[in-house]
Order: sequence, then structure tokens, then C-alpha cells
Amino acid sequence: MHTVAVLALDQVIPFDLSTPIEVFARTRLPDGRPGYQVRVCAEQPDIDAGAFSLRAPWGLDGLKGADTIIVPGTADPAAPLTPAVRDALRAAAKDGTRIASICSGAFPLAATGLLDGLRATTHWIAAGLLAAAHPDIEVDPDVLYVDNGQILTSAGAAAGLDLCLHMIRSDYGSAVAADAARLSVVPLEREGGQAQFIVHDHIPTPRGSALEPLLAWLQDNLSRDLTLADIAAQAGVSTRTLIRRFREQTGVTPLQWLHRARIRQAQHLLETTRHSVERIGAQVGFGSPTAFRDRFRRTTGVSPQTYRRSFS
Repeated sequence: MHTVAVLALDQVIPFDLSTPIEVFARTRLPDGRPGYQVRVCAEQPDIDAGAFSLRAPWGLDGLKGADTIIVPGTADPAAPLTPAVRDALRAAAKDGTRIASICSGAFPLAATGLLDGLRATTHWIAAGLLAAAHPDIEVDPDVLYVDNGQILTSAGAAAGLDLCLHMIRSDYGSAVAADAARLSVVPLEREGGQAQFIVHDHIPTPRGSALEPLLAWLQDNLSRDLTLADIAAQAGVSTRTLIRRFREQTGVTPLQWLHRARIRQAQHLLETTRHSVERIGAQVGFGSPTAFRDRFRRTTGVSPQTYRRSFS
């Protein structure tokens, strides 16, 4: 079982602390087994969490042997990092532990030097402060999260949930991540500067909306060579009205929605079948293998073959 250690620093932000605890602790594998064991760790047993205090069951020794360490944000990003916490995080990184920060948790992580030379993000309101305090870090305030492999950072508030789902997908695949997302009642993809590398079998649809029947029809017809006119005809509206309604109810255009649905389905097929890349491209409606590969790489950042190998 994958062990996640959540490090509660003094003045920890409760939302940032609870997000990884809830998401990882509730994640279940296809056979029903828990995917993660979660430890809440702190340097001192009693932690100030603003409106309340909490008692952590694990000390810094709980970071040892963890597969992942999460550093939630704190109310005072400029607070100095104690030598004990700094050394514990550095030792974990040296051992190959995956370390991720949520929101202003990027500041204590930066204080260890582990972000030097890397791209990182934090809450947009604190991005300038992080860049000024740590000029060796390439701070990107426009993304939901940044994955550097072993070291990851996320923006503020709900972006921590995006990052947790991303790590679940990396660990166990899109089906498990989809279940975790549904349990958290959140979409698996949000508009933002960075494409979400989390997918599931069925694209989220706005329940009860006027578009729901059309979206279900699109999902059932991904293999067809559909044009904007075809979609408008199925909806019984003009193309202009179709585009307006899509933007109002989904935040994207009809063709953007269709492309994303096709890539999601392709990712599922790459994970669960031995079909060739060419066959999968045709199954999800791409006219040529080249067009499929290009769209897949633009959406996910990797080729279909590279994506499949990660689930072999």
C-alpha cells in the first residue's frame, strides 16, 4: 500500500491539510482495497490551525518510509522553517520520496532548496512573494499545478485537489482517479493553464442541463466524423446558438468538448486494451493516426505509446 505523510506545520491552513487526508484516505482500488495509508505528521504534537488546534499522531519520524509527503499551506508563508523539518524533507527527497506542496506549502518546500532550478507554482496572490524570496525558482502563477517528477507544487485552495487526483492517476490509473473524483464531487478536468492528465471512461456532463441529451449522444458517437453542423443539426439549433449554449453550460466550444472526450476515451483504451494505436485512433474518431498522435500529445504532453507504457 502507498503511504502518504501529510506534514502539519504550525499555522497550517485547515483546508489544505484536510484535502489530501480526505482524498487519499477514501481512495479505493478496483477490488475494494484502500489505495493509500495516510499519516498526519508534525514536529510538535500540538499544532495551531487558526480557528482550532490539532494533535498529530505522528512526529517527523512518520515521514520516514513514506512514498509521498504532502506539505500543506500555512497562514504565514514567510515563517522560518525549523532545521528539523528542513533536514527531514531533504532526507526524504534524497531517499527518492515524492514530495508535493499545496498552496503556500511551496514556501517551506522552497526553504529546503528542493525547488531550486525547478518550475513551481503557489497561490496566485503569493506568487510574486515566492519569486522574490527564491529567485532560483521559476514561478508560474498561471497553472493549477506543476509536476517535476519527484517534486510537485499546486496553486491555492481547490488546486490541491487537482494535484491529489493527478497523483492518484499516476499511481493507479484513470479509473481509480475517476472514482476518487466522483467521491469528491469534482470534475476530472478544469479549465486552466495546464492540461489535466486525469481521465475516466465518461466525460463529466452538467446534470439536468439542456445539453445533457446532446452530450450523451456525442459520447456515443465519438467514432463518427462529426462537424459543427452535424452537432447543431442533432441539437436542432443553429451553429451560433450551439456554440453559445456550450460556452454557457460547459465553458468550452462543442469541438473542444468533442476532442477532449475522444482523448479521454483513447486513454481508457490505451490502459485497458491491447489495440494498436492506429485502431484506437480510428475508434475515437480521428481520421488518421498522425492526427490522433498529434492531438493526444498536445492534450496530455506525451505520445500514446508513452502513455500506454506507464500502465504496462
